[in-house]
Amino acid sequence: MYWTERGIDTNITGNRLRQAIRPADLAAVAETRRLLRDRLRLWGAPALVDPAALLATELLTNALQHTCGGAVLTATLTPGPVSRLRVEVQDSLARRPRPRPREADGEHGTSGRGLLLVEALADAWGASAREPGKVVWFELDARTA
Repeated sequence: MYWTERGIDTNITGNRLRQAIRPADLAAVAETRRLLRDRLRLWGAPALVDPAALLATELLTNALQHTCGGAVLTATLTPGPVSRLRVEVQDSLARRPRPRPREADGEHGTSGRGLLLVEALADAWGASAREPGKVVWFELDARTA
C-alpha cells in the first residue's frame, strides 16, 4: 500500500471513496472526515454530509483506538431509486463491536457512545468478518436525507 506523507492512501472512483489510514493516526481522522464531506457534496448528497461525517468519525476512531493496525474507510453512494450511502470501516481486530449499555459510564462519561450514535442515526448498521479482522458499516438513505 502506498502511504502519503500524512499516512493516508486515497482512491476515488466514481461514487466510491477509499481511504486507508496508518495505525494509531488519529490526526488523519479529521482529513478523512473532510474528504468524505467534500465527496458527498460533489456527489450531490449534501444532506448526508453531517450524519455521514459524524458516524464515519466514530467508526474510524474506534478502529484506530481499539486495534494495533490501521483502518480502511470505504464510502459508496448508490444512485437510483434506492439511493443509499454505505460507509465501511475495516480494521485488523476480529472481535465484533457491541454498543455499551447506556448507563455504563453514567451521566458524566466521556467515551463509549460512538456505536450508540451509529445505532440511533443510521438507517442500518452492522459488522462482519473480513480478513484480517472485521468491517463495521452503516447505511444512510439518500432519498430521505
